[in-house]
Amino acid sequence: MLAAVRDYFRQASVLEVETPACSAFAVTDPALCSLTTHYTGPGAASGRELYLHTSPEFPMKRLLAAGSGPIYQICKVFRNGEAGRIHNPEFTLLEWYRPGFNQHQLMDEVAGLIQAVLPHPGPVHRVSYAELFQSHLGIDSHTSSADLLRLCAIEQQIPGADSLALSTTDAWLDLLLTHCIEPRLEQGLCFVYDYPVTQASLAKIRPGDLAVAERFELYMDGLEIANGFHELADAVEQRSRFEQELLQRRDEGCPQVPMDEYLLQALDAGLPDCSGVALGIDRLLMQAMGVDNIDQVIAFPFARA
Repeated sequence: MLAAVRDYFRQASVLEVETPACSAFAVTDPALCSLTTHYTGPGAASGRELYLHTSPEFPMKRLLAAGSGPIYQICKVFRNGEAGRIHNPEFTLLEWYRPGFNQHQLMDEVAGLIQAVLPHPGPVHRVSYAELFQSHLGIDSHTSSADLLRLCAIEQQIPGADSLALSTTDAWLDLLLTHCIEPRLEQGLCFVYDYPVTQASLAKIRPGDLAVAERFELYMDGLEIANGFHELADAVEQRSRFEQELLQRRDEGCPQVPMDEYLLQALDAGLPDCSGVALGIDRLLMQAMGVDNIDQVIAFPFARA
């Protein structure tokens, strides 16, 4: 599969790159927790904490800002606290960036790549986040209050919903998505796009009567395998989002981490208009082989690493 992926990008003239796995900075997203290591040696006689990357996104954007053009990377990434049927703390990620692409052009390419490396991935579907919630649950995902979403979760008989104390609308949306919608997604490749602005993460916001984040996720036979953005290039807005995430981490009792100043400098210098996506190779392999546990596609899963 990796050879087929590399052949696809070779034919598309996309450059393979490598970036550091260890960084002085970390991702601030409250949903992600970094593994750390400790370096002692020249330049750090008393020791220095380093963060193992959860994705190669930040240094790859620095390459884009330096004029690399279209790039991809296949690498191991690390996420603390994630282990289970579809999670391994160390896993293989394919990430790539396309200058000049919007989110829909990148979705076209994601589908094309999967169709090139898998024999029968199934039909391709696209649905907006708002359409998904309206059609499955009859609610407006962009304007509904936390109280209304909680009531919906109770009506849908999600176990324990009546006693949950989720404080944000996004937390209730995630609960409804995972419990009520994901199991009923179309088979094959299902792209969900245009997320609520509160879930923009690193994506651009498209203004309008209903502003949306130009972000998409790809599900294959109901399993999430990719997450993509029309990338935010505004350094001031990015710093503000990092600061908000650090406040959320504090409120939720998560470790405080240093925001990536090198990325912010690169954005300030000028990131070309581009879209990027991260695709989980292990999960793609699970779907290709028809297995339901990530341990079945990793030679030495976490328990035996």
